[in-house]
Amino acid sequence: MRTILLLTISNVFMTFAWYGHLKYTNRSLWLVILASWGVAFFEYCFQVPGNRIGQTEYHFSTTQLKVMQEIITLVVFSVFVVTYMGERLRWNHLVAFALLVAAVYFVFAFRPAEEAAKAVSQTANLEAAPNDPGT
Repeated sequence: MRTILLLTISNVFMTFAWYGHLKYTNRSLWLVILASWGVAFFEYCFQVPGNRIGQTEYHFSTTQLKVMQEIITLVVFSVFVVTYMGERLRWNHLVAFALLVAAVYFVFAFRPAEEAAKAVSQTANLEAAPNDPGT
């Protein structure tokens, strides 16, 4: 799914923008801030279309997109912290991550009936007139 791919790529950039500089504590703070902003620009180049596609094409709610982003963040961060930063994940980190995955279940499993009907209706409209710029 394009939304997950775009949000994952954006998260890789954001993780490096937020935490990558921690390996370079001998650099001046202003330089690190500018470099992080430069990296974060690319995060937005993937995050904005990822969320837009998620809402318009896949009919995810804003809450669903946010929770999905948090899980992607945990996966990307876990790989980053182990491979790039050389830290270990402990059992309590994994338990916390599992509880957040449970949050995803609750956000996606109990979609209100009117929201589900709206998504089905929008999909039917797109399929009926895929080349109509008004839809």
